Amino acid sequence: MARCEVCFRHCDIKEGSLGFCGARACRDDKVAAVNYGRITGIALDPIEKKPLARFYPGSMILSVGSYGCNLRCPFCQNYDISWSDETMAAARRINEDASDREIRYISPEELAFLAARYKPEGNIGVAFTYNEPLIGYEYVRDTARLVKAGGMKNVLVSNGTAELSILLEILPFIDAMNIDLKGFTDDYYCKVLGGSRKMTMDFIERAVKDCHVELTTLIIPGENDSEEEMREMTDWIAGLKDDNGRTIGAEIPLHISRFFPRFKMLDRDATDIRKVYRLAEVAREKLKYVYTGNC
Repeated sequence: MARCEVCFRHCDIKEGSLGFCGARACRDDKVAAVNYGRITGIALDPIEKKPLARFYPGSMILSVGSYGCNLRCPFCQNYDISWSDETMAAARRINEDASDREIRYISPEELAFLAARYKPEGNIGVAFTYNEPLIGYEYVRDTARLVKAGGMKNVLVSNGTAELSILLEILPFIDAMNIDLKGFTDDYYCKVLGGSRKMTMDFIERAVKDCHVELTTLIIPGENDSEEEMREMTDWIAGLKDDNGRTIGAEIPLHISRFFPRFKMLDRDATDIRKVYRLAEVAREKLKYVYTGNC
């Protein structure tokens, strides 16, 4: 048995078994990322789809994702590669025999080569996205190092649910992040998402000191859609500081997105567009750059 130290769960994993995320296993009494290099999706996307509004706007980025996640958001847009029953079954097969027809292996060297190959199409680098990249942070680290050495950019799209030691290991190679700040109450993070708000906040607070960071909040009707919660969240964001102690939070872009029923959350309607726009107005009381999505 070995303990995983990636996130707050600190899974004690039995030999040959998987942790909660479905991507980390115990092998020879050590925790290994069995999703290393196993890519479920790859596409050349506009940078704005990450979403990043103020990092090389108008450019393209080679986006890649694997499988597994350490949260359990019932409204997950990428549930088919994150934590659906089918995904977890595939994860178990991979752990047992290291093969799955639907999941292609791409080495860090090959991915860095592909990124450079698409420069003529406007590609600026690689975005680690789609599922939760940090549960396989070793692949992010190894690939991002090569991409950066080639003079290109690295983007991380994450839920920010990882120990600071993991962040510090990859941070020297990451140029920009979009981090989900999914709400601003412990109750919502724990009961609905199965996550840790404190871990995400600590992650964001450290990331902004050395990296371009944009945040995203998906507005779920009846869960995280009050003006009071938005004010508390943006008050905290506005107070964030850089490595020199200078307050920079008001400059951090916030993307406020509209929810649509999907996956396991089909019991409510899509977020009222007027609610999204109103919450954006509230956010602009403290933040300079606020964007609305899915409206």
